[in-house]
Amino acid sequence: MEKLASRLLEELNVKTAFTIPVLGGIEVAESVTVSWIVMAVLILGAVFLTRNLRVQNPGKRQLAAEFIVSWLDGFTGEMLGEHGKQYSSYISTVLLYIGLANVIGVFGLKPPTKDMNVTIALSVMSILLIEAAGIRQKGTGGWLKSFAQPIAIVAPINILEIVIRPLSLCMRLFGNVLGAFVIMELIKYVLPVGLPAVFSLYFDLFDGLIQAYVFVFLTSLFIAEAVE
Repeated sequence: MEKLASRLLEELNVKTAFTIPVLGGIEVAESVTVSWIVMAVLILGAVFLTRNLRVQNPGKRQLAAEFIVSWLDGFTGEMLGEHGKQYSSYISTVLLYIGLANVIGVFGLKPPTKDMNVTIALSVMSILLIEAAGIRQKGTGGWLKSFAQPIAIVAPINILEIVIRPLSLCMRLFGNVLGAFVIMELIKYVLPVGLPAVFSLYFDLFDGLIQAYVFVFLTSLFIAEAVE
């Protein structure tokens, strides 16, 4: 158990990947570096699939790109509702980023979502978009009045939700990713051969994609409520 505790502390510790030699040295965390790798993979994949686009006789890459975009738009559009479809591109991007970030551990890299700073940043970005969507749809006055709905006495609770929602998004993503790591370490401790490989397919792949879906689903749900 001491070994498990030390491994858990090691996972929680945000290591410095390298230092940029300017302004006395700017430390770049491992989670930031892996995030750059994830973004580079997504950007290179997008560039590869969208090269030489044609209106007539599209190639296989273009058809694949159109299928992915259509599927993502339909998938996220259903969650966002009629008035929130304009935010589909952002939700799709977050889904791809978190999904790839969660499963990148299969390739020997530490998922950036194990760093609470990353999950906090994603949650803050989502909540800012949610409130901005509400202001854009209802106007500043209508957005302020929405805090007093259905009755004025619940206004403090509705205002408190601005803090509770990003905290919930952050801790749910971070906690589930870290929890999967703890379970995998316990399985390795009990039966180090054979069984970990089977459970790794679930916790490193399926569960990582599920957590990405849960995050964007809740964000989409909050946006749909804000623009309702």
